[in-house]
Order: sequence, then C-alpha cells, then structure tokens
Amino acid sequence: MSNIPVIVDRAGLWDAEALSDVAAATFPLACPPGATADDIEIFVTEVLSGERFGEYLTDPERIVLKAVAGGDIVGYAMLHAGDPADPEVARAIDLHPAIEVSKMYVLPGHHGTGVSTALMHAALEHAREGGYAGVWLGVNQANTRAQRFYAKHGFQIVGTKTFPIGHQLHDDYVMRLIF
Repeated sequence: MSNIPVIVDRAGLWDAEALSDVAAATFPLACPPGATADDIEIFVTEVLSGERFGEYLTDPERIVLKAVAGGDIVGYAMLHAGDPADPEVARAIDLHPAIEVSKMYVLPGHHGTGVSTALMHAALEHAREGGYAGVWLGVNQANTRAQRFYAKHGFQIVGTKTFPIGHQLHDDYVMRLIF
C-alpha cells in the first residue's frame, strides 16, 4: 500500500459517513487496555457517528482533514480552535491563540506508509496559516507509539488530563508544539 499516493485535503459534508466508518475502525485501536468494548461502543456512537461528523464538518471552529489513497479515505485529522475548556489544560497550554489536534487516526493497513505524517504536516500547515501560536493534543498515557510519533513532530508533554470513554475516565498526556 505504500506505493499508493496519499492526498490530504479538507473534508466536506459529503464525507461524513466515510469519516465515521474510518473513526469506528480506528478509535478502538488507540484505546487504553482498560477500555471496555461497551464503553468504546458508547464513545463511537456518541462522538464518531456520521451525524456527529456532519456537525464537525459544519462547525466553523473545526477543520477536518481527510487522507485519501486509491480513492478511499484511509485516515483523518480534526483540528479544534479555541482555548481548552479544562482550566488545568489551559494553564499547561498557555498559548493564544491555540488549536487542538483533537483526533488523528489512520486505518491499520496504512500504518507506516506516510499517511500519519502527511496528515500531521497538513494539520500543522493549517495551524500556521491560521496564525495560531501553537498546537496541542491529548494522547493516552499507555499509547507510547502515538507519543513517539508526536514527539518526532516536535510535541512535548506539558501536562495531564482525563479523557472520557463511555462511563470510564482515562489518563492522557497533554502535548504541545509552539511555532
């Protein structure tokens, strides 16, 4: 699959269902070991449905990028503008204006093919062009692969936060990149 060119572009409302399908396939792979199947299903239903993606795609504070290979969406990233709602995260980020990479996922058959890097480069380009002082994200503390990927792109751990998956709370690191 590494020979298939990847194109990253802004997603449109017509992509909502395909993005939801990718999200449903990829989100469970990044969940911490203690996340139950029921809680993952609740999260996918409440946060990653086609209807929710329709809302994200029409929200002026969000940018959804899609990675397309061979005519199919194989990954996506979502940026969310604005200050973090959690006061502790806001103190750790301490950037104004800031933008969050709230989601970044790639289908398993495309891991290691450059899709994640292409999505990250596009996300950072959008943030720079938007005049943001930097970018932040949350990553599960048990997801060392993702942490290494983000560190490779210049992100540093600056705090912690909790992340709800269904009825459970999980521990995330807050990572930040200053431009």
